[in-house]
Order: sequence, then C-alpha cells, then structure tokens
Amino acid sequence: MRFSFKKPGWLSRPRKVLIAHALVASILFWFCLPRHLFKTPTSYIIDDDQGQLLGAAIASDGQWRFPYDSIVPEKFKQCIIAFEDKRFEHHPGVDFLAFGRAIRQNIKARHVSSGGSTITMQVIRIATHHQRTFFNKLLEMIMAMRLELTHSKQDILAMYASNAPFGSNVVGLDAASWRYFGRGPSQLSWGEMAALAVLPNSPSLVHPGKNRAILLKKRNLLLDKLAQQGIIDKNTAYLSKQEPMPDKPVPLPQLAPHLLERFKEDCQAGKYKGPTRITTTIKAELQQQVNDILERHHAVLAANHINNIAAVVLDVESGAALAYAGNIYHPEDTLMQSSVDIVNAPRSPGSTLKPLLYTAMLHDGFILPNSLMPDIPTQIAGYHPENFDLGYDGAVPASRALARSLNVPAVKMLQKYKYERFYDLLKKAGITTLKQPADYYGLSLILGGGENSLWELSGAYADMARVLDHYKKYNGKYNPADYHSPVYAKSETQKPQLESAGLLDAGSIYYTMQAMEEVMRPGEEMLWQQFGSTQRIAWKTGTSFGFRDGWAIGITPKYVVGVWVGNASGEGRTGLTGINTAAPAMFEIFRQLPVTRDWFDMPAGEMVKIKVCHESGYRAGEYCTNTDEMLVPAGGARSPVCPYHQLVHLDKSGQWQVNSDCVPPDQIVNKSWFILPPAMEYYYKSKNYQYHTLPPFRVDCMNADKGQPMELIYPKDDAKIYIPLEADGKRGRMICNAAHRQPGMKIFWHLDNQYISVTKDFHQVALNPPPGHHTLTLVDGDGNSLQVKFEVLDKGK
Repeated sequence: MRFSFKKPGWLSRPRKVLIAHALVASILFWFCLPRHLFKTPTSYIIDDDQGQLLGAAIASDGQWRFPYDSIVPEKFKQCIIAFEDKRFEHHPGVDFLAFGRAIRQNIKARHVSSGGSTITMQVIRIATHHQRTFFNKLLEMIMAMRLELTHSKQDILAMYASNAPFGSNVVGLDAASWRYFGRGPSQLSWGEMAALAVLPNSPSLVHPGKNRAILLKKRNLLLDKLAQQGIIDKNTAYLSKQEPMPDKPVPLPQLAPHLLERFKEDCQAGKYKGPTRITTTIKAELQQQVNDILERHHAVLAANHINNIAAVVLDVESGAALAYAGNIYHPEDTLMQSSVDIVNAPRSPGSTLKPLLYTAMLHDGFILPNSLMPDIPTQIAGYHPENFDLGYDGAVPASRALARSLNVPAVKMLQKYKYERFYDLLKKAGITTLKQPADYYGLSLILGGGENSLWELSGAYADMARVLDHYKKYNGKYNPADYHSPVYAKSETQKPQLESAGLLDAGSIYYTMQAMEEVMRPGEEMLWQQFGSTQRIAWKTGTSFGFRDGWAIGITPKYVVGVWVGNASGEGRTGLTGINTAAPAMFEIFRQLPVTRDWFDMPAGEMVKIKVCHESGYRAGEYCTNTDEMLVPAGGARSPVCPYHQLVHLDKSGQWQVNSDCVPPDQIVNKSWFILPPAMEYYYKSKNYQYHTLPPFRVDCMNADKGQPMELIYPKDDAKIYIPLEADGKRGRMICNAAHRQPGMKIFWHLDNQYISVTKDFHQVALNPPPGHHTLTLVDGDGNSLQVKFEVLDKGK
C-alpha cells in the first residue's frame, strides 16, 4: 500500500491563485473609495452666535454649496427615505430587491425607466460624476457597499443632504432651503421639505424656476405617501398641499457683508483651518440695529458728501465682536466705495491714541493725574502743533488736556515720554498697523501721524477696560493675555498665567477712564447731557488732519463701541470731525446695549497716598504750602516734585521783592509763590484769575538776581521757518511773540543787531527776514536781554 504525504499548510496552485485574487479583490474593494469623497469648493458662510445665517458668498465654482452639515433635519430624513429609498435603514448600500425590480421594468419597457439606485449609491454618483452605464452602475454598487462599512446611515444621509443637486446652481439642502424659502432647513414645514426632497430626483428638468407643475405633482404624491406610512396625519398632508410652491430664488441675508469678506480673506490666507462656515460672536439683532443706525446717520452725512461710516461693538470680557459694520452697504453705487471694510482699514487716528499716552505716563511716573502741562505755541525740530481751537491756556492739568483733547500738551507729553518708547508700547498693546519705524512718525504719532484701524483701536480700549475689570478678580495680579486683538469667532478661554505687574497698571487705567468720562468740549454739552442720564461712559473722539477721518470710541465696564466716519477715498470735508459726525452715532449705538450704572472700581491696592501740590498737580515739594492728600497710581511715588513753587522774599507790605542787600533780614517776609515760566504765565493768567504774578523788585533792590523775566514764545532757538508767499507773489511776514513777567515793561526788538521795534504789554512784532540764518535779540527796560537764532528756509532751494 502506498501513502501520499503532504506538508501541513500546503495549498494547491489553484487555491493559491484563488486566494491571491480574493486578496487583491479585497484590497481593491477597501481602497475603491478616495480618502476625501467630496472635494468641491464650498460657499463661505458666517452665522451669528446662535447659529442664524448672517451672510454667504457663492463658491469659487459658481455654485451655492454650503459646507458639510452632519445634522440632517428629521423631516428631510423621512421625506427623502420615503421618496427615494424606503429600505435605506436596512440594506448594505444596495437594495437588491429594488435593483431586480428595476431590471425587470427596464426590460419590459425596452428603455431605462427605473434606476434602482439607493441613497448610498446616489452619494457615490454625485461624488464621482459617473455617467449612467451598466458598468458604472456595478461600480457604484461596489463603492456603495464599501461606504456602508465605514460610515453610519446618518453620515451617508448627511453626505447626500449636503451634496445633492437642487436645481440651477443650488447644491445641498442648506443652500436650497435658504435660496428657495429664505430660512434654514430646521424651520421648514412638511410641505416645504417635501418640495425640496423631490428636487434631486431630476434637478435639471424640475426645479422652482422650471416645470413647477410637475414639481407640485411630485410634492403632493410624496405628502400622500407620508400620510399612508403614518409619518404625518391626513390633515397635515392636506394643509401641506395648500402651501405655495417656491418661485424664483430669494437673496440670502447680508447682515454683515464686510465681516463675511474678511472671513473669506482670512480663510484664504490660512488664518482659519477647516470648513468655510463659522459661528461668529455677532448678535444678529444688535447687528441689524447698528446697520439701521448707520444708515440713518449716513443719510444726513451724505448731504455733506461724506459717503462712508463704520462701527464695531466689542464685549470687554472676551474681546468678541458683537456687531461688525464695516461700512454702509450699497454695492449698486460704485462711487460710494461701500465694499471697503473700514473697520479693518488703516486710517489716521487723530487724537484717539492720547488716552494710551496719558495712561503710560501715569504708569511710568512721568506725571500725576492733574500735573500741569505746558500749553503754549511750540515748535520742535520744525514741527509746530496747534490746538483745534488755535488757542492756548498756558498750562492745563493733564487730565483736562486729555478731556479737551488739546494737541500742544499731548505733544509736550510725548516729547517727555519719548516717541520711541510710546511706539514700542503700542506694539506691545497689539497695534500692528504701524508699518514704519518710530522715527518715521516722530512726535506726530500722538496727533494721528500714524495709521490705525478701528478694529485694533477699539480692541486696545477694550484691553484697558478688561485689565481694570480683572484687577479684583485676579487679586491684584495681571494676565498678559488680557492684551489681545478682538475676535469675531468663538474661541476657548485659556487659564490665565498671572504676573505681579502688567503692561499698564490698573491705577493708571482707572484715572484715564475718569478723565475720559469727563469729556466736555465747546458745543457738545447738550449731546453729553442727553446721554448722561442713561449710563456712565468714558469716551474719546478724534479728527485726522484735513478733516478726513472722524472717530468716536466709548467704553463701559461691559462694552466698547467704536465709530468711524469719512470717505473711503480719503477726501476731506469741512465739518468732518469726530464730535460732530461719529459721536452721535456712537451714543445711539450705546442706547441699544443693556443699560447699567455700574462703573469701574478704584483699584485701591494699586494706589499710593501722597501729598500733591494743589496748584500744579505735581508731587508736593518743599515750598508747596497748599497740598492735597491723594491716591495716585503706584508710579506716582517717583513722579517729579513740583517745579513751579519757589520761595520769594518780600517787604512787609508784600508789594515788592527785596533781598538782604537792601532790606535787613529781620524785615524780609519769606513766602512760597506759584510761579510759571513767562510764556506759560502769559496765557495762563488770562484764563485763571486766581493766579498772582510776582511783585516787581523794589527800586533800591534792582541789582538783585531776578532770573529771566521774559521769554520768547516764537520763534524758539534753532528753529527752521518757512515763510510762504502772499497772493501778490511777495514773501509774507513771520509773527514773533514774547512774554514779560512785569506788566508795562518795554521790550526793544533787534534783528541781526539792527533795531526793529519796541513793544509794551502786548509783545508781538511782524518781521520779514530774507532766507538764511538770523539772530533775534530782545532787551527789556531793565537791561535784561534774550537772544535766539533761527533760519528762514528758501523754498526754491
């Protein structure tokens, strides 16, 4: 007997071939689906904070195709399964019973009368764009079964709902619902949903704009089928049939068109990853109110050929945009340039950076809240700032200079603080629009010489309010993340990393808010009083050079409202000021916000109590006799001592200054005196009647050292001056001003050692020097002299 022996595991050749084919077939089956089934571009969509549609932009291929939505409304699920695939929940991707029936019907009819495609197979056909051939049908069946292996029925239904054609250039249930009914799918009735459910069956032949009678018939048959299956009752079916069919497509909402465009640009720049639909922080009702307010104000502004107005509302706590109106929106009028998003556009900020400088100087101990700042004619390296009203106060408390938005004190403050330091502070505070180095802007930075956007400026104000709000919450510590740009998309809140010191301390910010709450300028009293009864607000306006930009930004502990007014083209208009154009709109927007009388708490832990000179607002010095105890920011403890109080020596009558050379020491009265420099005194005493000028020296004490009793207001030493030509072509005159401490004193003027004129009380002369270097010499009646050098520029050279 012969025995055959085969090694364990040995296979015959035919079996090997069979297994190999099966393995290859399995691999092909597994990889027959691409990694991403749908790669078509989608529309850019923005929703409000509740998921309500704010706006949409058509996809790059010209289709209205919303991004994939995993949530399928129950009504659509019931309708589409009843109409297209009644065994959808049970088959593996292919309904063999329906497919066999379709073959019999097609053979009997001798043409294709039934496809037998399941919803899953239709998803494959939509994704692959297969032509209707027998081979492609088999391929769709294979791919459909493969799709069912790794995706739930809900996922497949969502793919279908997001990508099915609904006629014309409308793709997907979301887009169809908005284009045909003007609202989202979750808000549709049974009749409306049934009308949409029958559209993908033959979208090129039947849609609301074509063959509407056939569409109506199909919809009603579907409603009858739903009633027969018990999904809806007969009354619902009857009432649904009475609903009108959609006509032509309706326009989609455009509540925030500029934010939509910004989101689109941010997506294309890679700032946002993922779907092209985003839930924003915008509140739709407030957005509509802001849009309406801007439209009303624009109707008035347009009479002065002011074409554009923009506004943003921020939540202080999160920095989230609650309303974003980049411009009034009239795309049909191209001359208005209403497509320009002004909220994000760099513009000249006018005076709106002054609160940041005031805060920084308090923080670093350069000033106290009410320190006197010079307000006199000023020329610095050829730069000649002027106040808006072209007047001067001589000296003004820093807080009042901020409240009145005086330019000269602001420039003097920046000169002391250094524009390079302020430039760096702005960068740290999140200002990114300053593209040039600090030297390019110089001192003009504080008067709008740079470029800022309403978005970042409003964000910077919100940062300060946030730091102040958080001071108590963080037990006197600071979170560096409180300084950040505003956001328009919901984001996760990170745990704060607290530090003992901040970029700007809470005490300095508090005094800035106090000064801004007291804003009151000529002509606006009525405006402020009307608003003051509703809620407390700190606010600042700004007007750029040439009346090109009007700004108004307001702050409460909860909200920041920023408004810009002007022309996108940059054209200036007379009367285009922040207070006249932007502030009224800002106040009206605040009236739409929840009213509260809450205000910022004083951060007492960040304050120190010191004695402050009552007259000068500086830290009290040796000769300051009238002092106030005041809580000031911690940096105030190292602030300068009052420079304006001196000890003067008087006779017993108090009418004359004397010294020990002419009066016995025991008969001299020593008295503290508040003395401003002559130029500051010249303007200050005319507006502050309580100011007492120094008594003159007694005749027999004339040899005493009196200090410099006079000062040249203009020009300053080493000034470079350009004298423009008059209408007749002749060179104009330069007006020179001087101040003398002693009333009635004569001043003799000399130009290049040549006598020019004499003045008394009002010391002003007009000179006409030729181009070149000159020396101006002043001599008073007591023999005191003052000399400055200046250069007159020749424009021709």
